[in-house]
Amino acid sequence: MRTSQAWFLSAALGLALGSLAQAAWAGPDEDMAKAGCTACHTKDKKLVGPAFKDIAAKYKGQDVSAKLFDKVRKGGSGVWGPIPMSPNGPDKIGDAELHAVIAAILKL
Repeated sequence: MRTSQAWFLSAALGLALGSLAQAAWAGPDEDMAKAGCTACHTKDKKLVGPAFKDIAAKYKGQDVSAKLFDKVRKGGSGVWGPIPMSPNGPDKIGDAELHAVIAAILKL
């Protein structure tokens, strides 16, 4: 194989692996956007649902990760007003990603 071909293949492989790694290491912000959370929530302001900062403030110092995980999975209403939150299953956001998202929100 010629040097230029080897370099091209190495570069292509590096780009492909980099893209896969980036997808595998997406952060909570990317996971929230991909799952559709940001259609109803923002970090700083109430939209349809409460702001993530308001959620963090409401539950500050409480161990509510499991409660919020369940709330996201099952949906519900009444805590933040009459507009219900629809259920969000593992097809929208995986368990590990949801746990990471909840942890990130609670740290705001």
